[in-house]
Amino acid sequence: MSNSVRYLLLGVLSLAIVVLDQVTKLSVMESMRLHESIPVITNFFSITYIRNPGAAFGFLSSSSSSFRFVFFGVTSVFAVGLLGTILVRMPKDDWMGRLSVAAILGGAIGNLLDRLRYGEVIDFLDFYFNAYHFPAFNVADSAITVGVAFLILHFALEKEPEATPVVPDNPPS
Repeated sequence: MSNSVRYLLLGVLSLAIVVLDQVTKLSVMESMRLHESIPVITNFFSITYIRNPGAAFGFLSSSSSSFRFVFFGVTSVFAVGLLGTILVRMPKDDWMGRLSVAAILGGAIGNLLDRLRYGEVIDFLDFYFNAYHFPAFNVADSAITVGVAFLILHFALEKEPEATPVVPDNPPS
């Protein structure tokens, strides 16, 4: 398979994640009121419309909006650039690694678009058990998490190339 086809497939994966992420967020914003919750599985899962001005688990959510905009804007653009560079430099035959990075890249772009448009990220997937709620998340967060998990698993299971024995030029006699 040619390089251009490989990059096209990876780009399609990233783009599909961005589109699915943005379409689901738009659907939630248009059909629900902020903080409205629709139970899907009683005492386990609801669709809950939340806006997260901070990072994962609400980190920095109490900081000023201008600080968050600059901080998350700069770090997101840096992360997207870094992920793109990693993707291009990965070995051509490392499909698991490349697919993982493409998923992370798609998720990063999805959340970056929210920050640029709304100054915060739209979350709606709400898992819980009775009163304990896992922090709400979205499709982009899911792609990032799955991509990172697969990348860690991939590197953990990656086999080291066998060392070639060194043969001295003049073996002792």
